[in-house]
Amino acid sequence: MTATPPQPHSPSAPRAQRRRQHHPERGLPRPVLRDTLTLIAALPLVAVLALPAAFAGGGTRRWFGGRSESQRAEAQAAKDAAAAAFYELDTAQRDLRISIETITAVDDSPAARRATGDFAALGRRIDEVSHQYINAVDAHDLDRDDLEASAAARARTELTRAKDELDNVKRELDRFADGLGPLLGKAETQLARLAPAVERARQGLLAASNALDAVRASGLKADDLAARLAALAPELTKLNQGAGQHGVPQTLDRAERVAREAGAVRAEAERLPERAAEIDHRLVSLRTRAQALTTRAGQVEPVLSELRRRFTAACWQDLQNVPGGAAENVRQAELKLEEARAARDEQRWPDATALLSTVRALLNSTDESVSAAGDRLRRLNAVQKDPQQEIDRTRFAIRDAQRLAMAGRNTPDPRHARPLDDSVARLERAIGTLEGRHPDYWHFLTETEGVRRTVARVVAQIREERGAGH
Repeated sequence: MTATPPQPHSPSAPRAQRRRQHHPERGLPRPVLRDTLTLIAALPLVAVLALPAAFAGGGTRRWFGGRSESQRAEAQAAKDAAAAAFYELDTAQRDLRISIETITAVDDSPAARRATGDFAALGRRIDEVSHQYINAVDAHDLDRDDLEASAAARARTELTRAKDELDNVKRELDRFADGLGPLLGKAETQLARLAPAVERARQGLLAASNALDAVRASGLKADDLAARLAALAPELTKLNQGAGQHGVPQTLDRAERVAREAGAVRAEAERLPERAAEIDHRLVSLRTRAQALTTRAGQVEPVLSELRRRFTAACWQDLQNVPGGAAENVRQAELKLEEARAARDEQRWPDATALLSTVRALLNSTDESVSAAGDRLRRLNAVQKDPQQEIDRTRFAIRDAQRLAMAGRNTPDPRHARPLDDSVARLERAIGTLEGRHPDYWHFLTETEGVRRTVARVVAQIREERGAGH
């Protein structure tokens, strides 16, 4: 055969010839095939074994012997291993970039900024070893027919070195990824909270709006609640714009704040009918109480007359202004009640509530002052009739404190003994004021009360110190 067959995979080779490269027996003419078989039958065995390579349609490579092909195979294996390492590193870097982007979208802390910088440094290192790998691949054509064994060995060495570098950086990347665990967990938690938080805010606003509509349908005004709800509209706009524009932490805070404020508006709107009924009830109750105090205030003057007639001036002088003060307080309370009624009719609920609180404070003060006059007369009558009961009560308190101060001790602590001794002397002086033609019973009562307060403080101090183990 004088014609040279086309080289393997040559673009210029006819389609039939390219098929013959892989299936030579299909392309030979029958006479040639018959002559060839006759020739094969006449050749020695060694020559027969060599023929398949000669009839391989030109062959994919020239045959250089076992060592060259072995070096080529080892170089190809090193190339495949380096390619796998390159792919693994690239995949890990892509995955880690997603993690870093997740962290930076949520966290602006120093730790997060430091992680971003470290990842950028790792990226530069990855680029460096990747270029080394690509250069090693481009520098050696392992498919060349005339690839020498030394070139294949050199290719294997460089590709193996490139793979080792890729593996080393991959391990650095894995260690870095492991260290991101806390930051990534925190970021993923916030991202997981984002969508539900925004949805809760939207649902809260919708529920508040529905509650407000229901209240208005019942005939009640809720202008202040409507204004508060309208003030949340810009916040809803920002929520709809998304975390990409306003940031994840800020969006989370905004969503929680909107949900909280919308919930408050809804709760107040739902409670508004009950609040109106409560204000109506308080208006009636406080008016009834004002009328009752007007009647009681009229009874203070007879009490004062009896105090003036039976006791010294010191026993009743501080009560002289009670009747006038009570009447003025009741008058002011009635005026405030009228204002509260007007506020309720106009459905100014906060104003009505504040005015009713003022009325209650005025009536409480009046009640105390009116009651003080009757209580004074009762206590003075009791001590005038039997002062010994008050004396015994005070002495018992002193003796009980003295026994506590001596418990477990041979001598009392001066910090406890001194105020108790002073209390004994003070009681004796108070008893002395009862002598004479016109005793000051009120002074006597205030002194005995003062002694009992002092004794109670000493007892509390002793128990506190012993409880602390002193």
